[in-house]
Amino acid sequence: MTGVVFLEVLILMALLYNLQLLLSIHKKTKLAVAKALQPSAPRLSWWDRMNRLKPLEQEFDLDLGHDYDGIRELDNRLPPWWLYGFYCTILFAGIYLWRYHVSHSAPLSGEEYRISVAEAEVRKTEYLKKAANNIDENTVKLLTAPGDLAAGKAVFESTCFACHGKSGEGGVGPNLTDEYWLHGGTIQDVFKTIKYGWPDKGMKSWKDDYSPSQIAQIASYVKSLGGTHPANPKAPQGVIAK
Repeated sequence: MTGVVFLEVLILMALLYNLQLLLSIHKKTKLAVAKALQPSAPRLSWWDRMNRLKPLEQEFDLDLGHDYDGIRELDNRLPPWWLYGFYCTILFAGIYLWRYHVSHSAPLSGEEYRISVAEAEVRKTEYLKKAANNIDENTVKLLTAPGDLAAGKAVFESTCFACHGKSGEGGVGPNLTDEYWLHGGTIQDVFKTIKYGWPDKGMKSWKDDYSPSQIAQIASYVKSLGGTHPANPKAPQGVIAK
């Protein structure tokens, strides 16, 4: 039984070899006939010459013998424009590798992101500084951050204490810790009082000495003194702020 199977395999291999040989002979015959009948080479267009294309009559020279449902495989060269484009990508890859990974003359995407974030932070800081100096008596808001109140306290204790006392208890100027106010007790009123002053009552304008953001800090600190009950407070002046 084994001998029979082996013999059949040998017969199949011999048949396949003969089939391939016949196909090869057939192909050579077709090529010979085609070349014999082939007219003079047609004139190719500049596009065909640039891409090294061959005329339709010379397809037999390019036939690889692979036929798939009537679709033949030809041994065409790749178009030069495609090859040159491929070569350019190789050149670009080399330059990119050297620039970004070897010489580090340009930032990688992660580094570029961090640089952009740092630049944005700088621009944000500059914008906030400018925005802070755009504050006026109409837009000022009460500040409650410890840093702002500490800054306002430092100015108050170095400048304002002479008239209002170190704790806001009053002196030449009114008491700032009670609920009575001469010129309004809202943050907008206090800001306006510090900014423009009341020269007829001895209160100078501080707009040329401090920036709007600093005046907002001072006004917020003054507001924070309300209800602190310092020692020896001056008698109330003005009216109770609503």
